[in-house]
Amino acid sequence: MATVNKLRNGLIDKILSIKNKEFLEALDKLISSSTSESEIVELTDEQKIMLEMSEQDIKSGKLISQEAMDKRNLEWLNAM
Repeated sequence: MATVNKLRNGLIDKILSIKNKEFLEALDKLISSSTSESEIVELTDEQKIMLEMSEQDIKSGKLISQEAMDKRNLEWLNAM
């Protein structure tokens, strides 16, 4: 498995060979957006309400396993 430095240097070499300005701009935008993942996301009031409802469902035991949900989804899809 390649080390971080090898990966980084390999990417730098590839980027240096790119001549397409639009491609480089898109790549820059992609890299810039991935470095801002630690930004705080502001939730809407509706999103906050949905999260509170989910917390209440968890506290009251209104849960379903992934396996049961998958089965329900397959039954629903087959009924269509």
